[in-house]
Amino acid sequence: MRIAYVINSMEGGGACAPLPAVVRVLEIEGATVEVFALLRRDGLGLPALQRDGVTVHVRDGAEGDHISALLWLDKAMEGFAPDVIWTSLSRATVLGQMIGAHRSVPVVSWQHNAYLKPSNAFLLRTGQRLSRLWIGDSQSVTTLTARRLGAPPDRLTTWPLFSADPTAPVAPPWRPGQPVRIGSLGRLHPAKGYDLLIKALARLKLQGFSPPVPFEVAIGGQGQQRSALQAAIDAAGLTHVVLTGYEPRPRDFLAGLHLYVQPSRREGLCIAAHEAMQAGLPVIATAVGEMPYSIADTISGVVVPPSDSRELASALADMLKAPERLAAMGQVSRERILTQFGADAFHRNGARIVAKLRRGRLG
Repeated sequence: MRIAYVINSMEGGGACAPLPAVVRVLEIEGATVEVFALLRRDGLGLPALQRDGVTVHVRDGAEGDHISALLWLDKAMEGFAPDVIWTSLSRATVLGQMIGAHRSVPVVSWQHNAYLKPSNAFLLRTGQRLSRLWIGDSQSVTTLTARRLGAPPDRLTTWPLFSADPTAPVAPPWRPGQPVRIGSLGRLHPAKGYDLLIKALARLKLQGFSPPVPFEVAIGGQGQQRSALQAAIDAAGLTHVVLTGYEPRPRDFLAGLHLYVQPSRREGLCIAAHEAMQAGLPVIATAVGEMPYSIADTISGVVVPPSDSRELASALADMLKAPERLAAMGQVSRERILTQFGADAFHRNGARIVAKLRRGRLG
């Protein structure tokens, strides 16, 4: 079986981050996979695929040139002659659906996020039947896909896009005399809520909050909000908050923390939060996407309402008042994630979908 995996771009993070693991499962199950990216963007998703020997085709184009992108992809599909077009993200899905219909190739499509732009939601809902199988990257997204796109149960499935690795570095526990190191990983984009985190930290400062030990905050990532976030940090006088830029070794970044924060306004699975749990960190996260189901209780972390800097500040203060608790909470966090998202489960889910494709049971 030949699978053309069509994705919006090779931008680091997001839907590109789990792509090497997904391709690996598809190839183990006997498929030949080539990746077709409509844009390069920062290209930070390319090295991991190249290290695995995956063939990647990257179009030289722009964001809004949809006709050129469609023609490029159609020509690429003519040359590759796939048995299945597998799409990731809205632009890739709409174009893949059009070409699949034109060339009589079945299309399967990921849904990654709890949010869709209204225009994209309309296009995907209108063309819902053009994807023969919809795959949620978590159970919460699958449930949402059924509701917002009207996809029937026989054309819906779930493949949680996180494969826990028991060999990943584990964060050492906080020790007296150390500052508490808090961190987060993600695009510097409004969806990730880093402006809310800065507001929460500024609120603590204005309230005169004085934890028993000092703390530091590192936000790893790059994106359109960097200048605005830095300005907010400077305006609030938060000298202990640093934007570290893109982190090429996210596991090492996480292993250097004592506490992880994910203040997102919207998410699907949220790989970074699950990687933090894998590293043995307690997590403060907003109640969006899969995160409240993975954290589930106050033993491994704290869930706060989205877009609520007051509640986020309160959760941070509670954690910082007793840093000696963090390691034990993180251990529970790690054990839970290794149990729920083990590599065997990840492979089984992918293998089940490949078997369905081979049987031709697509809706």
